[in-house]
Amino acid sequence: MGLREDIIKMAKAEAADIICFAPATRFERDDPIFSILPEVKTVICLAFRILRGVYRGIEEGTTYYQFPTMGLETMEETVMPIALLRVCNLIEASGAIALPQRRHYTVMAEADSTNPEAQNDAIFRGRTQEVQMRFEESAVLCGLGERGMNGTVLTDEFGPMVRYCFILTDAELEADPVKAPHLCDRCGVCAAACPGHAIDPKTGEVDRWRCAVYYDGASGLKNPFMAPDAYAEFADRLAIIAGTADITPEKAARIMEANAFYPSIQQGYQACICGRACDMDCYAHLEEKGVLTKHFKTPFRRREKWQFSIKDFE
Repeated sequence: MGLREDIIKMAKAEAADIICFAPATRFERDDPIFSILPEVKTVICLAFRILRGVYRGIEEGTTYYQFPTMGLETMEETVMPIALLRVCNLIEASGAIALPQRRHYTVMAEADSTNPEAQNDAIFRGRTQEVQMRFEESAVLCGLGERGMNGTVLTDEFGPMVRYCFILTDAELEADPVKAPHLCDRCGVCAAACPGHAIDPKTGEVDRWRCAVYYDGASGLKNPFMAPDAYAEFADRLAIIAGTADITPEKAARIMEANAFYPSIQQGYQACICGRACDMDCYAHLEEKGVLTKHFKTPFRRREKWQFSIKDFE
């Protein structure tokens, strides 16, 4: 076998589900990959499915910790780094350079944004000297999938239920083609699903501060842990609970300080109450359309979606 086949075999042995390759020439010259590794010749994408089962508890409103611990923290802090290191060791054993690339969730170049998956007070903002890859764009260029309406990468096998990382190498390896868009029909279910209306239903643009607030459980309609008197210190508490309040970055930070519905995860990841509702509804839609290649014995969505009433908080 050649190096490319050895990489695929090793990555699959380390739990990667999709492995794809792109030549560096496919990227614009101002792309961060050339600042990170100027001699890069190939970008390798390793993608890992998020177990569909970890979403089940949130879908049913029964168990919430499995998604942020097993679908996020364990994936990002254990499974994916081990796979990256093993494959990079293999590449460097061949004499080539291998530079692993994983997301840094608490370091941001932007001074006025946030990351819904990270605890807000754990984020270091304005670190413009920290060069990071453009993850979604790079995944598409490697042939992993296409961008959905809200920017999420959709794969043929698992829809949006994947996490991914990269390896930059100076080895020249055979490339995979970029996938032609064919999954997202811009139906808008991702926007409609968000309990905080953080996704523009026309453009798909995501308000990351609204997203963070409701990812963390600010919607009483979808949060079984919320007390009837939640947000008593806010004049528009019912609008916050209903997901219709005006949200500024400053107000978002105050709301997240008041969110104490579920313990945060050890590595600085935020507890997730919405369960990435946009992804769950997107996945259910793609599955219902019959366009996903990975099939299950039962459908993901088995009954009408549940929600509480705003009257419970009046």
